[in-house]
Amino acid sequence: MEKIDLKDYIYDLPEDRIAKFPLNERDQSKLLYYEYGNIQHKVFNTIPSLLPANTTLVFNNTKVIPARIFLKKETGASIEIFLLNPILPSSIMSIVMEERRSVTWKCMIGNFKKWKNTSLVRPLDINGRSLLLIAELVDRENKSVKFSWDNPEISFAEIVEMAGKVPLPPYLNREAVKEDKPRYQTVYSEKEGAVAAPTAGLHFTNRVLDELVERGITKDFLTLHVSAGTFQPIKEENVLDHPMHSEQIVATRSNIQAVVEAKGKIIPVGTTSMRSLESLYWFGTRLIQGNEDFSINKLEPYDTKNTPPRIDAFQSILDWMIKNDLNQIIGNTEIFIFPEYQFRVCDGLITNFHQPGSTLMLLVAALVGKDWKKIYDSALSNDYRFLSYGDSSLLLPS
Repeated sequence: MEKIDLKDYIYDLPEDRIAKFPLNERDQSKLLYYEYGNIQHKVFNTIPSLLPANTTLVFNNTKVIPARIFLKKETGASIEIFLLNPILPSSIMSIVMEERRSVTWKCMIGNFKKWKNTSLVRPLDINGRSLLLIAELVDRENKSVKFSWDNPEISFAEIVEMAGKVPLPPYLNREAVKEDKPRYQTVYSEKEGAVAAPTAGLHFTNRVLDELVERGITKDFLTLHVSAGTFQPIKEENVLDHPMHSEQIVATRSNIQAVVEAKGKIIPVGTTSMRSLESLYWFGTRLIQGNEDFSINKLEPYDTKNTPPRIDAFQSILDWMIKNDLNQIIGNTEIFIFPEYQFRVCDGLITNFHQPGSTLMLLVAALVGKDWKKIYDSALSNDYRFLSYGDSSLLLPS
């Protein structure tokens, strides 16, 4: 595979174009409408009228957890523990969040050098129920932290909700405020486990969702728990050398059926939904080849030849789920989508405007080709707000 040069996907993003706070009304954000090479400027609440007939929209219903937990040493030094990925009693997010005695997570740790081998203790009161939360650094090298507590009536999800703070993106350069708790969350969020929001969905309101139904647009909700790796900058000159992060996907039988039965375009809401759908395709391809491992490697799509049609790949997943009496499948993906990628499932994308030279910028360039520069230049020229709390785009390349 030829070198992919990072400098070809850099653009100048002035600091004052980064949206530091959300708009008062979610669906009043600007919408850049790109269709077959042409650009129009709209308001987001018009998006139901812009979607092609019989479109299937695929949303990510992950829910952001308050992943920043602060504890103090006896000396008074503050230690910040940022939850990344669960390790025990399971790597499956839903199991860990319902645990009622102890869990172990891989974490990022602020003030790490000041945390030696002592346990950190924090008393909590959750709706009149008291507990002591204890944090132990069980693997210093890998920054694995065990949390335990003395009240089995309380789940880890409840503890995080009480003790944690909203994990805003680092580029916002500010502390979370009260309004971030509901606004850094989609209105349809449901499955707890993300440490970053699927931000393309932040523009949807219940009013817009209802209008989609009225216009005959099919809505489908799968889950990808967004990890902090989504903010990891590409530091390598050749982007192929970037260590792509892994994220957990949860897909139901109805998700798979929605793709098999789709009558029109399949358009993901956000890069996380796009990565999920494309990863599911590669899982279906594996099943056809007799491989039942749902763990998609970074460059797997670029090494596979003679791939099946979309419907065959998803039908293979559906047949496998029926055979094994499964209503959902859980897997992991580190799929890296950059120019040269051939999309097997997605026909377009709803997304925000991303950081220069990021993996998400490369994903957009893979979808729209060299027009990515035209799209971003147009957004900059028309006062669009960028990044997580910024404006939106609807990209229909063909």
